[in-house]
Amino acid sequence: MAAATANIIRPKPSPLSYSFKSSVPSSKSVLPFSKIPRKLTPSRSLTVSSSLSQSNSASSSVTPTTSSSHDFVSRYAPDEPRKGADILVEALERQGVKVVFAYPGGASMEIHQALTRSKVIRNVLPRHEQGGIFAAEGYARSSGLPGVCIATSGPGATNLVSGLADAMLDSIPVVAITGQVPRRMIGTDAFQETPIVEVSRSITKHNYLVLDVDDIPRIVSEAFFLATSGRQGPVLIDIPKDIQQQLAVPKWNQPLRLPGYMSRLPKDPSEAHLELIVRLISESKKPVLYVGGGCLNSSEELKRFAELTGIPVASTLMGLGSFPNSDPLSLQMLGMHGTVYANYAVDKSDLLLAFGVRFDDRVTGKLEAFASRAKIVHIDIDSAEIGKNKQPHVSICSDVKLALKGINRIMENKGAKLKLNYSAWREELNEQKVKYPLNYKTFEEAIPPQYAIQLLDELTDGNAIISTGVGQHQMWAAQFYKYKKPRQWLTSGGLGAMGFGLPAAIGAAVANPGAVVVDIDGDGSFMMNVQELATISVEKLPIKILLLNNQHLGMVVQWEDRFYKANRAHTYLGNPSSESEIFPNMLKFAEACGIPAARVTKKEYLRAAIQKMLETPGPYLLDVIVPHQEHVLPMIPSGGAFKDVITEGDGRTKY
Repeated sequence: MAAATANIIRPKPSPLSYSFKSSVPSSKSVLPFSKIPRKLTPSRSLTVSSSLSQSNSASSSVTPTTSSSHDFVSRYAPDEPRKGADILVEALERQGVKVVFAYPGGASMEIHQALTRSKVIRNVLPRHEQGGIFAAEGYARSSGLPGVCIATSGPGATNLVSGLADAMLDSIPVVAITGQVPRRMIGTDAFQETPIVEVSRSITKHNYLVLDVDDIPRIVSEAFFLATSGRQGPVLIDIPKDIQQQLAVPKWNQPLRLPGYMSRLPKDPSEAHLELIVRLISESKKPVLYVGGGCLNSSEELKRFAELTGIPVASTLMGLGSFPNSDPLSLQMLGMHGTVYANYAVDKSDLLLAFGVRFDDRVTGKLEAFASRAKIVHIDIDSAEIGKNKQPHVSICSDVKLALKGINRIMENKGAKLKLNYSAWREELNEQKVKYPLNYKTFEEAIPPQYAIQLLDELTDGNAIISTGVGQHQMWAAQFYKYKKPRQWLTSGGLGAMGFGLPAAIGAAVANPGAVVVDIDGDGSFMMNVQELATISVEKLPIKILLLNNQHLGMVVQWEDRFYKANRAHTYLGNPSSESEIFPNMLKFAEACGIPAARVTKKEYLRAAIQKMLETPGPYLLDVIVPHQEHVLPMIPSGGAFKDVITEGDGRTKY
């Protein structure tokens, strides 16, 4: 029987996707965590299928490099038969998995029984499968290790869909395992049967339907290799229940069958290309760095590059932390809600160094006007992203880390000969920083949400791991918390999935014991996965929840204010019959799960309240009541250009 289904979709080709481009390149050095944040593209899915041609030739097989099981001590004798579920669990152990986020059901019971026999793997039990996959993402985003989640068939599997799409868009290494009905029942509309391989085909880097118990070791090795190599992403493994129950003697260290995928690994960047980039830098007067999630694993090289050149650095939402916000060269975030000075720098630049980015619409706005004066250098690990939205003048398909190392080496060798001096350019940008700082207004005793985040930054010394939901609070957390290092900032970027913050904080707390983990959430997002308070409580995870509660879907309200004459269309989340009271009472949710909680409504009490939250052992919820009239500023309207930037106003003004 076939061991795996090929991951094939046939979308219309993008006009900017060329046939000679690789859609699923992988890091040359096969570093397990070579890259984060990027976007699903049709051509990317098209080529994954070719990576699974079942060639028997030695040249097309690749010895596994993602796990070293030679020193692994199994609890079974080498020739002892064991269930497929036990083979699966041992395969996870051999990949170094220590934690899974798994919710049981009829088709996955065998896996859970096998997990109870493992002395290595801890299961953190979520209260919803979506909570489980978001927690696996939080684990992966904060640690760089692949996150693992497990769900049953049918509704359990479909509850993973938002998380798979989120991991795909943000390039997060996740391995999702689902139970499936027995093989003989597949296609019969059996109880709790959904074709999750078909459902997830375009939102996973690859997926498998296991049809032979002997393939489990190889498939697990391939799944982890695919998830963590090249442009990272989610991989799904669907395992029928009868395969889980079947007895077999596993064959470990089987070669990977990924000839197509392996053949498209990007090569080391050529010296000539790197020299050309250095020459462009030396010729420019107003260069700017535009860095994204692809730089999270290249933070040291990026800092060295900025030190050598003195070029200002603007970050995407996903790239926050790759370059310290406190550095004088930092322009903070660019894009729709980026700083005026970051967007000014890109608009006026004559050289845009785009490293590990995908020219997303929330960054570029009107494409024709974005960096219209600049030559563009684009370095990315995924060739499908190069030229997809914005045509570069020079491009390199490579791991950004390798490219930066090469550029830094060339510049160090040239030394003073380069004569780089951008002091006038930096002074021009410093004037913009003074003229258009990030700011906000205070109205009497009301708590500005931006002030709450500033206080949190101050009281944690900028060292907390921050997760968020999606909306206004997410943007304020991006603007007003000063991130110092990579993997401090966990947010749903490409998909914008509400409900992400709380379970992501669970994954981060499990991966980083001893770290301060704060979920900055909005009341709308928080309610979407509020059940995960139970997991936080029983697992005794010291997660702090800073809930910015404005009783509305704040970002939608902002757009209503700006573009729909403030007509409220189902964006009020409170109780319409009693608008003067806070509804629902978030403190009761915390109380029901045995979590300490408090509410603060006045600015003068906020500092003490946040201090108490941070000092209280274990989890804590602080319900911060903020006005719904606040707007996230600056704002470049969707499809707009830098000239359209909005810097003033809120919901108290009519437009």
